[in-house]
Amino acid sequence: MSFDQLGAELQARKKQSLYRQRRILQSPQAPEVIVDGKACLAFCSNDYLGLANHPDVIAALKQGADHYGVGGGASHLVNGHSQAHHALEEELAEFTGRPRALLFSTGYMANIGAVNALLDKRDAVFQDRVNHASLLDAGLLSGARFQRFLHNDADNLDSRLQRTEARRKLVVCDGVFSMDGDLAELPAICQTSAAHNAWVMVDDAHGFGCIGQQGRGTVDHFDLGSDQVQVLVGTLGKAFGTSGAFVAGSEELIETLIQHARTYIYTTSMSPAIASATRASLKLLQQEEWRREKLNHLIQRFRSGCEQLGLPLMASPTPIQPILVGEADRAMAISAALEAKGIFIGAIRPPTVPQGGARLRVTISASHTDEQLDRLLDALSDVMARLEA
Repeated sequence: MSFDQLGAELQARKKQSLYRQRRILQSPQAPEVIVDGKACLAFCSNDYLGLANHPDVIAALKQGADHYGVGGGASHLVNGHSQAHHALEEELAEFTGRPRALLFSTGYMANIGAVNALLDKRDAVFQDRVNHASLLDAGLLSGARFQRFLHNDADNLDSRLQRTEARRKLVVCDGVFSMDGDLAELPAICQTSAAHNAWVMVDDAHGFGCIGQQGRGTVDHFDLGSDQVQVLVGTLGKAFGTSGAFVAGSEELIETLIQHARTYIYTTSMSPAIASATRASLKLLQQEEWRREKLNHLIQRFRSGCEQLGLPLMASPTPIQPILVGEADRAMAISAALEAKGIFIGAIRPPTVPQGGARLRVTISASHTDEQLDRLLDALSDVMARLEA
């Protein structure tokens, strides 16, 4: 049997401006990069604090490789749990104010593993409609009764929780929503969940490092604790500047994941050198408050500039600053026109966002300068004027 049918489907995606293509980065993560051989000013990285290419993090990676080698060698439960992993878990637990933390190889694996270790067909999971794909997939794979509540709508969540007789109830949401950039309404969600004896799980992939005291994230920002948010997930490949993920929580939660999370049990551990590098980035993330101060300054500067240009920004106080465009072909045209001016920003299209919700997902880093931000605003002004002419 040939793949002719698949080929036709791929051609259809191209015609709909939905075809995805990989770009080749030929330089370190930084504001100025080389993409496919071309120098660009990039506003599409999740390296929010500029730590991915920090010399201290690089040095820690090299030292970790010198001491432990490169590969994890085995799963954590066989022979792959190094002292570097263990120390990082202890430091992440202290950072989050939780008894324990558990490392996973990716954020996707952390979310899949946590939800599926806690729930089965006797249970129910309730998710915000615009949650990350990894959270949605985790709920679907669990076999639990799966429901999606209206975005940031605690009343809608309440009405759904009232109708369930499930053994266990888990409410899941992002801390910072990755495509919209807004914060979860965690106080209301937690209050509603507690009224129905439901656990709350927050994936704070885009919150850690950027908000909260010393970058402790969205849960800290709202002054919530482990009694309100029982399962806390974070990824290390964004503001931390490395890779991997973790789940933080109670002794019982972490031991349950060690016993039952298949994405933890049946995979090789992350490189211990990466764990060493992350320990260095965690120190920088907490100690260098100027990074968050500068980031907030740049966010406000960008939002003010877009307001003056009449650009339709979404309501986001975070480094994720989406410019809502509408149709996929228009988003692709704007992205291409910006790239011709040396500005690299990806166009986000369905199915990542709803139909009619295509956007330019501008992401800002503490490593950007005011001048670079102004260059972006000038380019946006020119491109938008040309397209509307």
